[in-house]
Amino acid sequence: MRHPVRTKHMIIAILVATSTVALSACGSSGGDTASVEGNWEDVVSAAEEEGSVTLYSSQNTTILDSVKAAWNAKYPNIALEYVRGTDADLNPRVEVENKTKKGIADVHVVTDTAWIASAAESGSYSQELRGPGFDNPDYDRDSSIKNNRLFLNVAATFGMGWNTDAAPNGLTDPRDVLDPGYKGRVGVVSPVGIASYVDLYSFYRQNFGDDFQERLAAQEPRIYPSALVLAQALTSGEVVVAPMVQPLVQEVAAGAPVNWALPEPSWGTPYYGHVTSVAPHPNAAQLLTNFLVSTEGQTAQAIGVATALPNIAGATADAHDIEAPDPEQLTKQYVDQQSAEWEQQFVR
Repeated sequence: MRHPVRTKHMIIAILVATSTVALSACGSSGGDTASVEGNWEDVVSAAEEEGSVTLYSSQNTTILDSVKAAWNAKYPNIALEYVRGTDADLNPRVEVENKTKKGIADVHVVTDTAWIASAAESGSYSQELRGPGFDNPDYDRDSSIKNNRLFLNVAATFGMGWNTDAAPNGLTDPRDVLDPGYKGRVGVVSPVGIASYVDLYSFYRQNFGDDFQERLAAQEPRIYPSALVLAQALTSGEVVVAPMVQPLVQEVAAGAPVNWALPEPSWGTPYYGHVTSVAPHPNAAQLLTNFLVSTEGQTAQAIGVATALPNIAGATADAHDIEAPDPEQLTKQYVDQQSAEWEQQFVR
């Protein structure tokens, strides 16, 4: 069992690029640079000469836009582009780029625990980390870095969300969404092909009843491809309650008619990042990974997530306290099996 964190609809797989990333123009052939051998100042200088960096991430676009703004403020001469997709979208792309030696991604941020463990063990998908931010005592290098290649970035925490106009009394337990009055008005995320979401459903079964998933399906919920889209549906009133959504911090701050709470126990999953082995801008990639674990980078990401640095405003918890799913359980076979069973229950 996972330990708790302390503190018939069409399912559309979405891959959103916030700026055009032309595959034919961004491959690793021609115009690529090599990692410099000197000190960190030399890395920064080389990154400035490279002038751009591309991030693949399964984080939500609100966080990624915040990272981009903070990066642009600190490094205005290095253009940051990001491609947002689920782990099921992005991991195969990283693998193909690695195999063909035609890199597009410079940095990849992922939650798939089995993929992270395999990549850290093999070392074939990543370059060794160089940034001084990883040696910050507050970052706790020993517990945050795997094989000097994959680093703890932040961690997602999931809880309950509701539309305050339609559900003014809110939720105190995920099982509250099983109220017959909410039938047809519940929102859920699809776990199909996404290891972290498969683990989320498993966690809910373990902690809120073996029959929780079956009872949830009987509520005829609306199905969404990500927690971000689900949050938007809550805000619009398309659905009125959700047992699994990331903390609606920004939505509440903006005055949207929503609220949220973490149940006890609550589920979370860490995001790990790495410099890809075929990064076309390896020095800018090192600079970006260092930025992500800096105070500026962690603050930019602290929108309803746990952070890897302490005392970050907006953080929901310490990312070190959020236990990763068991990679030995979340095998591809298990994820596929659980995805198929979920589809049989939920997709009508």
